[in-house]
Amino acid sequence: MQSTTLMAALIPMLCLSACAATAPATTPVADSAPAVKSERHNVILFLGDGMGVSTVTAARIMAGQQAGGPGEDAALSFEGFPHVALVKTYNTDSQVSDSAGTMTAIVTGEKTRIGSISVAASVSHNDCPNSLNNELPTLLEQAEDAGIATGVISTARITHATPAATYSHAPNRDWEADSNLPAVAAAAGCRDLATQLVEFDHGNGIELALGGGRAQFMPSSVQDPEYPDRSGIRADNRNLLQIWQQQSDGHYVWNRAAFEQVPEDGKKVLGLFEPSHMQFEADREKDPAGEPSLSEMTAFAIQRLQRQGDTFFLMVEGGRIDHGHHAGNAYRALTDTIEFANAVQTAMDLTSEADTLILVTADHSHTLTMSGYPRRGNPILGKVTTPLGGLAKDSNGQPYTTLGYANGPGYQDNHPDLTDVDTQAPNYQQRATLPMPSETHGGEDVAAYAQGPNADTLHGVIEQNLIYNVLRGALFGTEN
Repeated sequence: MQSTTLMAALIPMLCLSACAATAPATTPVADSAPAVKSERHNVILFLGDGMGVSTVTAARIMAGQQAGGPGEDAALSFEGFPHVALVKTYNTDSQVSDSAGTMTAIVTGEKTRIGSISVAASVSHNDCPNSLNNELPTLLEQAEDAGIATGVISTARITHATPAATYSHAPNRDWEADSNLPAVAAAAGCRDLATQLVEFDHGNGIELALGGGRAQFMPSSVQDPEYPDRSGIRADNRNLLQIWQQQSDGHYVWNRAAFEQVPEDGKKVLGLFEPSHMQFEADREKDPAGEPSLSEMTAFAIQRLQRQGDTFFLMVEGGRIDHGHHAGNAYRALTDTIEFANAVQTAMDLTSEADTLILVTADHSHTLTMSGYPRRGNPILGKVTTPLGGLAKDSNGQPYTTLGYANGPGYQDNHPDLTDVDTQAPNYQQRATLPMPSETHGGEDVAAYAQGPNADTLHGVIEQNLIYNVLRGALFGTEN
């Protein structure tokens, strides 16, 4: 087991510098008019970051096996939804996409470049002046402007690409704090993503935001409350957490105890439970200060938003599915996928299909593969045992696992003998075909699943930006 390389790879790396010179391709644009409804309904968008079809299949089997069955006949909560589509995930300048461009497509109705946060495809990478004139309105902004309560949840940093695309605009997804923002961009008027969240000026502001990433909101002179050896990363000496509390008169929480004690008073809530990303679900119980699960944050958000008004929009991201895959660590990726499915079930239990659209999808896939003719019920993380009995062997006479990656940190020059290796251990890295410091995204279609109002407009093989129509049609009806 390559434990040292595993932990080094847990934070994904994505090089975007080559993207700036690539011209955007023509892409279908979602209709500005909503779909078929005549009245507003609640919308909950669940985004499994990196949750490709192979991830869903493997997680389904793993969940079924954890429940004591063979696994193959199990089902994740959202797999029972009546409406399903396959979704093309490419960016305007990239065959294999990233989370920034894909989430932008979903929440604005327009495809854009890789690495861009809710700005038009005509904006080149890092082009601050052009981005300021080409911001794409997001569904969350439109909801706030219409008086609809909103919320954003992620197990990643709340300023990471997926959640950031709902409330901010930037020609570079990495501008999460002012210390990440080039001086020339700051001089031109661009703001970092954390500042945009705190200075969000649509409607009466986002009702709640829960996730990780408090370091992006704290100056470098301020010590982290949970980890004494860490501090904020802001260079402008602004404590955005204090500013947010002063402006909103809301509740800021950073640990489980405070989260559980938030009063039911209708005030805004900002919960940032880690300096960077939240813990993987597999590691959450070991968190020093404690942090809520994705299911618990989802329940909290729905119950709170239901008390805010007649309609709400909520985005829930299982962000660390993606990070487990980047590390070549299927155990953590699949464990987070199962918890993501649990969060969807929580939403189903707390809402009615008559008045709430729940749409579950992924932004992109990963290179996870499932192969080798394992017998029925073979442990999904285990070595391949054939239906005829005994370990299957590769052409070098060595056992191999059902799951693997096309690239990533699990590559080894030599073919290791896995006979006595516990491939189901939490830290095991599946073998990769090509050596990469961080496993990459995959480019195949992902699935989308929906139930509730306007869900029947989701079908076939669609462009990713057309998901926006399904969401908007449910949220606004035909009145806008």
